[in-house]
Amino acid sequence: MDQDPTLPRPAAAARLDDVTARHDGTEALSGVSLEVRSARLTVLVGPNGSGKSTLLSVLAGTHDDVTGSVTRPRGRTATAIVVQRSAVTDRLPITVRETVEMGRWAERGAWRPLRRADRVVVAESLEALDVGHLARRPLADLSGGQRQRVLVAQGLARRAELLLLDEPTAGVDAAATALIRAAVSAELARGATVVEATHDATLRGAGVDVVHLVDGRRVA
Repeated sequence: MDQDPTLPRPAAAARLDDVTARHDGTEALSGVSLEVRSARLTVLVGPNGSGKSTLLSVLAGTHDDVTGSVTRPRGRTATAIVVQRSAVTDRLPITVRETVEMGRWAERGAWRPLRRADRVVVAESLEALDVGHLARRPLADLSGGQRQRVLVAQGLARRAELLLLDEPTAGVDAAATALIRAAVSAELARGATVVEATHDATLRGAGVDVVHLVDGRRVA
C-alpha cells in the first residue's frame, strides 16, 4: 500500500534487510527486505511454501539459520508468536487456562505465581476469544477451531509490542474468524503491531500493508 507523501511516515517496528533463511540447508527465504510499520497490520500473502511461516519465525527470533540484518523490538515481552494449531501436540497435559497463562511467562517467569494483574489479563484474553467457559478443559479435548482460539488468546495475554500470527483463521468457522478479527483489531487499537500470514483475500484496505511472497522471495 502506498503511503500518502503528505503524511508523516509511521516508525518501523521491525526491519529485515537482505535476509536469507534456510531449513536444513535449503533456502526458505532469499534476500528478503521488509519494513514493518508500527501500530499497523501487515499481512503476508502467497501460496503454501512461499516462506510466510519462516518470515514470522525470523521476526520472532526463533529461526537459527539466518543471514542478513534483522531488527526487532527488544525485551522479554516485546514479541509474541501464535503458531498454527497443527504445530501444537495433542498430548500436552495442560488446561485451557494454563495454556493462556503461559502467555504471561515472559513477564513473570515460568515458576513464579501470577499476580492479580496477570490474572486479569488472562481472564480478558479468554473472554476476548470466547473460551472462558472452557478454562478447565484439557487443551487436547478441544476441537481444532477451539484450540486455535485458545492459542490466539495466549498470544493476546503476552501484551506484546509485536504480535505475529501464522494463519490464525485457517480452518475455523465464521464465528471464530469474527472473534479473531475483533481481537486483532483490539490489539491494533492498543498500539500493538501485528504481522499475519494469511490466505484471506479480504484483509486489504486502509491501515493494512500487504507483502507478497513467492518461493521465498518478495514480489510486487
